[in-house]
Amino acid sequence: MAIENATLTDTQQDILTVPAGKSYAITNILVCNTYSPNGASPEAQSANFDMHFLKDNQTLDNARTCVVRELELPAGETFTFDSEKIILAEGEKLSFVGDDTNAANLAVSVSYLEV
Repeated sequence: MAIENATLTDTQQDILTVPAGKSYAITNILVCNTYSPNGASPEAQSANFDMHFLKDNQTLDNARTCVVRELELPAGETFTFDSEKIILAEGEKLSFVGDDTNAANLAVSVSYLEV
């Protein structure tokens, strides 16, 4: 099993790209708003994100590639995507875009296996 971790930004981030000759099964995706709910003004620290699966050479397109759109995470909350397994083939990607205000609050962790 392998893990990829990243902090989101307000531009497209390809968190996982399958290299040539490989296929990956994504087993779990976690997105956590790392701002403390006990910190100063936690209500102002909510953050939104989009999650996309892209085919090889496909561009990010909310109408075609988006599987989670503008999901709001309050401070201290975690989103879990683990009810379905996603298989990615060579060149395919898992991408995220955070909001332009609090994207840096969002930490993403992806667990996957080579298949």
